[in-house]
Amino acid sequence: MSGFFMDWDGNLRSVDDPGGGYTCEVDAPARYVAVMKGSILAHEGTLYKTLADVEKAGIKAAVVAGSHPWGSKSDGF
Repeated sequence: MSGFFMDWDGNLRSVDDPGGGYTCEVDAPARYVAVMKGSILAHEGTLYKTLADVEKAGIKAAVVAGSHPWGSKSDGF
């Protein structure tokens, strides 16, 4: 399942490559993304299957690559 979700910094990320050592578990019918760090739930988000779905929801955010860092040093990352 591919698609996008919004991270805690307001960026869009691919569920296929969330970066930061995270993985995504997706429940497509529920439009739910669980962002996992090992067995720990680190973040939850809404699944948007396409960028058109993101736009339809009124979200204006940049899609970032998995190499883009999550958080900042001031956030403890």
